[in-house]
Amino acid sequence: MSGDYCRKEAQKPQKLFVFFVLFVVIIFSVKPLTSYTCKLTDEQASALETALSSRGFKFRAVPYARFAGEKDKIGVVFYESGKLVVQGKGTQEFIEFVLEPEVLKQARLGYEAVLNPDLLLPRIGVDESGKGDFFGPLCIAGVYINESVVRAWKDSGIRDSKNISSDKKISDLAKLIRKTSGCVVNTVVIGNEAYNRLYAKMKSVNAILAWGHARVIENLMAQRYQMNPVPVKAISDQFASNKEVVTKALMSLGREIELVQRHKAEEDLAVAAASILARDEFVKGLAKLEKQFEVKLPKGASAAVDAAAKKIVEERGAENLTKIAKVHFRTAYRRRACRSRQKRNGGAVNLSEGRAPRAPFVSI
Repeated sequence: MSGDYCRKEAQKPQKLFVFFVLFVVIIFSVKPLTSYTCKLTDEQASALETALSSRGFKFRAVPYARFAGEKDKIGVVFYESGKLVVQGKGTQEFIEFVLEPEVLKQARLGYEAVLNPDLLLPRIGVDESGKGDFFGPLCIAGVYINESVVRAWKDSGIRDSKNISSDKKISDLAKLIRKTSGCVVNTVVIGNEAYNRLYAKMKSVNAILAWGHARVIENLMAQRYQMNPVPVKAISDQFASNKEVVTKALMSLGREIELVQRHKAEEDLAVAAASILARDEFVKGLAKLEKQFEVKLPKGASAAVDAAAKKIVEERGAENLTKIAKVHFRTAYRRRACRSRQKRNGGAVNLSEGRAPRAPFVSI
C-alpha cells in the first residue's frame, strides 16, 4: 500500500510538468492577428473615428475610404462601403482594447475563436419577436449553424435584431441567413387569433413562448439529417425566471440535445440570426394585417398604438381586435372599456375611466 502511495506521489510533479509544457505550447503556437476585417454601421464608424483621433492616429487619404489612420505598427481604413480593414502587428491589441469595447461593444469572430472553440461549435439558436408588440403575430425562429456558416457570416453584420432599426436591413440579412449553405432554419408564426386562444388557455406569455421555443427546436431536430455535424446544444434567451418552464415544454427530439438558457443570449451568433429571422417574419406579418384591414398598425405598445386601437374599435368594432392584436395588453382593455362607455353615454367618451386593471384582461 505504502509503495503504491509513494509511486503516485512521485508521479504528481511529472504530470504537472506535462500540463505546463502543453499550456506553453498552446499559448505560443497561437499567432497574433495581423489583419482583421468587419462591417461597421455609421454610428460605429463615427465612434471609431473619434477613438482614432483621441489616440493620436495620423489621418491620411485613401481611395474609396471615408477615413484612414495609422500609428506605430497599425493601419486602420474604413471604406465607403462600410468595410473596416485593420492591418499591422498591433492588430490584436487594437481589436481587444479599442475596437471591441469602444466601437463594436461585443466580441467578434477572430483571434477569440482560437482561444474559445465554442464559437465554432454546431448549435441551434432560438429567439422570438412580437412579444412586446400589441399589433401583429408572435414569431419564434430557430437557426442551426456550424463552423462553415460562422466563417461565412464573419463580415455580414448579423447581430441582435434589436440593434437593427431598418426593416429593409432585417429583410436583407434574413435572405442571407436563409440562403447560406449549411444553415438550417425554422420559424413558427403564431397569428393573433391563435395567440389569443393560447393565452386564454395558458394564462401566461411565458408559457406560450416556452411552447414556441420547444416547437421550433423540435422542428429543427427533425431536419438534423441536413445538419453536418449534428448540433451539440440549443441556446435561447432566459425569458422566464424558472428555466424549467422551457425544459418541461421540450418534445421528444428536443430532449436529445442540451438546452442552454441565459440572459443576453443574442450575443451568440446563432441566437442573433434567429432574432433576425423572427423579426423579419413579424414585420411581414404586420404588413399583411395592414393590407388586409387597410389600416396603419404601429409597432410596440405606445400612445400611437393606443390611438390606432381606438380608431379600429370605433370603425370596426372591438370584436376585430382579436384578429390583429394581443388582447391581454392593457391597450385592448382601455379601448373596449371606452367603446362600452361611449355606447352607454350616447357617444361621450371619458378616457380617464378607461384604465386597465392590475391583472391582464382577456376576452376571446
